[in-house]
Amino acid sequence: MPDTLCAFIANRRDRVIALQRDLVAIPALGPFNCGQGEHEKAAYLAELLRSMGIRQIEDIPAPDDTVACGFRPNLAAVIPGRDASRTFWVISHTDIVPPGDEDLWTSPPYELRVDGDLLYGRGVEDNHQGLVASLLVAEAVLAVGNPPPINFGMLFVADEETASAKGLDYVLTHRRDIFGPRDLILIPDFGTPDGEMVEVAEKSLLWLKISVFGKQCHASTPQKGINSLVAASYLILRLRSLYTRFDHQDHLFYPPSSTFEATKKEANVPNVNTIPGLDVFYLDCRVLVQYDLDEVQAAVNETCAEVAVDHGVRVEWEIVQEVRSAPATPPDSPIVQRMLAAVRSVHGTNPRPMGIGGGTVASFLRRQNIPCVVWSTLLGTAHQPNEHSSIRNTLADAQVMAQVLCMDDPT
Repeated sequence: MPDTLCAFIANRRDRVIALQRDLVAIPALGPFNCGQGEHEKAAYLAELLRSMGIRQIEDIPAPDDTVACGFRPNLAAVIPGRDASRTFWVISHTDIVPPGDEDLWTSPPYELRVDGDLLYGRGVEDNHQGLVASLLVAEAVLAVGNPPPINFGMLFVADEETASAKGLDYVLTHRRDIFGPRDLILIPDFGTPDGEMVEVAEKSLLWLKISVFGKQCHASTPQKGINSLVAASYLILRLRSLYTRFDHQDHLFYPPSSTFEATKKEANVPNVNTIPGLDVFYLDCRVLVQYDLDEVQAAVNETCAEVAVDHGVRVEWEIVQEVRSAPATPPDSPIVQRMLAAVRSVHGTNPRPMGIGGGTVASFLRRQNIPCVVWSTLLGTAHQPNEHSSIRNTLADAQVMAQVLCMDDPT
């Protein structure tokens, strides 16, 4: 059966283009991104699934009074297999991010542009590629006409771009029972161009806003003030010591260490001849699972206090975002082993289980001890102007999914 499915999928280039064209034309922006959510896109998908002949479709709406329809749609669809007690789920998200400065786009972001193997438009990679690949698998299974060995499930979730409270987090809170103990779960929302990274773990995330208070004065009389920019600059350099303080290496991850990087800097004074009295910057920490984030916060607090004394300033910091790492998916779990075997079969490469510093919705599953992997073959253009994806990669991703669906668990 997997060979038959893969052969069917290989000839679906035009179908990829047609699906992407429809999806790109539906800008599913959440309310925090000045949109009305994913209702229109979910309605399109529900009608598409029904037209394909799928009967087992469930709506899991998350109430949200900030959008006109009053809810954020989550949609689950299942094609029954011979063993109906087990499901291979592909979880993709329907929301997108705004296009940003449209002058940087070479074509309208909500109109699909085809250039050889590449498709351009907002959302074509994040997350339409994975979503379309799952639809190709469903169409192939239905066209072949034989039930797959196990169920094939597609879960289309909302709100991934803004913390998932109305998306997968809501689904797990209200419909945890849709996932069985032996289910296989793939999230096609992160990957490398060669497809060799099978993501099984994520670092903890800690974003800090750090404010340095000095005393503003005229730049010609600096002795009358306290230069907050100088103190902030010194503090940024002192915070580099976190790299040596938390220096454990774990080669499951790339990079293998925790990272602590100063990133955004807010504007201080508008003119050159004023010494600033307030500087604000942000610290992005991606921390290996071996360390508790409380340890990192204590180290930051200690360093800030030292700089405050040395420079006569006041330093305050607050947490912007904190996500504590979930347990890793064991590399020997069935979903990981099936993914590795399927990628080898389709791509002829040497995939490996790895951890990343970014965050995905996989963390919600792993916190409930539900094994899952994050994988796709991506060009890495998500959130950028001229976002684009590969038709060949989409077809190959679908073939990998078909292989995972049909193979036995490796022994």
